[in-house]
Amino acid sequence: MTIINGLPAHALLVHFVVVLVPLTALLVIVCGLWPAVRRGHLLWLTLILAAATMALTPITINAGGWLYDLRSNASPTLQRHAELGGAMNYFSAALLAVAIVLVVFRVAERRFGKSHLIANIFVAILVLAVGISSIIQIYRVGDAGAQSVWGSEIAHLKKTPSG
Repeated sequence: MTIINGLPAHALLVHFVVVLVPLTALLVIVCGLWPAVRRGHLLWLTLILAAATMALTPITINAGGWLYDLRSNASPTLQRHAELGGAMNYFSAALLAVAIVLVVFRVAERRFGKSHLIANIFVAILVLAVGISSIIQIYRVGDAGAQSVWGSEIAHLKKTPSG
C-alpha cells in the first residue's frame, strides 16, 4: 500500500500510529498499575488497540520505505527518521506482548485469587518500561519525520519578511 486517494499512504497511516502508540502505552501502564482497571473492560480495549498498533506499524513503515526510496539523495534527518521508524516494529510488538501478559496475569488472578506482591512489582516495572520507552520512541520518530519534511520550510518562512 503506497498511495491512498492520490496521497502517499505513509502520510495518512502515520497519524494512526502516532495516536495509537501513546494511547496504547498509557492504557498498558494504567492496566498494569491499577488492578481494578485490569479487572474491567479496559484491559480488552488495551489488547485490541495493541493488536491494531502492531498491524498498522509495519504497513506504515513499508509505506514510508516506498516514499524514502523515491528520494535519490535522502537528507541525514530523513535517514534518521527512517532508522528510528524501522525500530517501531519492536516497540509495537512489545506493547502487544505486554498487553497479552496483562491478560494472562488477569486470568491467573481470577483463577488463583489475589496476585503476589513480587508479581505486581514485576508487572509494574514491565508496563512502565515498555510504555514509557514506546512513547519516547514514537516522539523521536515523529520529530525526525517532521524535521525532515518541515524543518527547512519553517526556517525559510521565518527568514521571509511577512507583509
